Amino acid sequence: MQKRILIVEDEPAIRDMVAFALRKADYDPAHAGDAREASLSIAERVPDLILLDWMLPGTSGLEMARRLRKDDLTRSVPIIMLTARGEENDRVNGLEAGVDDYVVKPFSARELLARIKAVIRRSGSADEDGSVSLGGLRIDGAAHRVFAGDTPVPIGPTEYRLLHFFMTHAERVYSRAQLLDNVWGGNVYVEERTVDVHIRRLRKTLEPWNLDTLVQTVRGSGYRFSVSV
Repeated sequence: MQKRILIVEDEPAIRDMVAFALRKADYDPAHAGDAREASLSIAERVPDLILLDWMLPGTSGLEMARRLRKDDLTRSVPIIMLTARGEENDRVNGLEAGVDDYVVKPFSARELLARIKAVIRRSGSADEDGSVSLGGLRIDGAAHRVFAGDTPVPIGPTEYRLLHFFMTHAERVYSRAQLLDNVWGGNVYVEERTVDVHIRRLRKTLEPWNLDTLVQTVRGSGYRFSVSV
């Protein structure tokens, strides 16, 4: 299935130009002129990536990015900000709001496509069978196996699900409650401290390959899987 990319941009000419470039690159573009139209499009189908204009009517792209990061439905969807604001302070504000990357207007289609590919690659998006590679680890979704390089990693079923969730939602911080909902399921009663136990087990599993540091504790917030130091 083609990856869907939602273009949230109020300038029709820019929307059309970006959509044309995306179709040529074998993506499936969706359009939205403002935050309301974007929400309707997301409700219809959650995109694989969102291109978000900074200056939108009604709600700014920055505020929309914050809302998207608070919504469980879109929390892990990569966002690239399209902006005419290239100053460092503006870039920092965007990153703090949860934006994964930014492209300063005017931009070329070639630059935009390169950014999209890089962000999707960094996000560790899984293949249709659940396979994913990131940070020296590889999950073979069809075989339900984990590899460090070419070496099989013995791993329990819960740690497997936890690692798979982390690798397909890399660089995002998740609270214990959110991990319980996404890994154990919302209908299962498990104490939050159970998450800590399985995090320790997962780290111990990855320790022989010096990959335990990929699972990071974010003080006061929860945990994340990150390839960054």
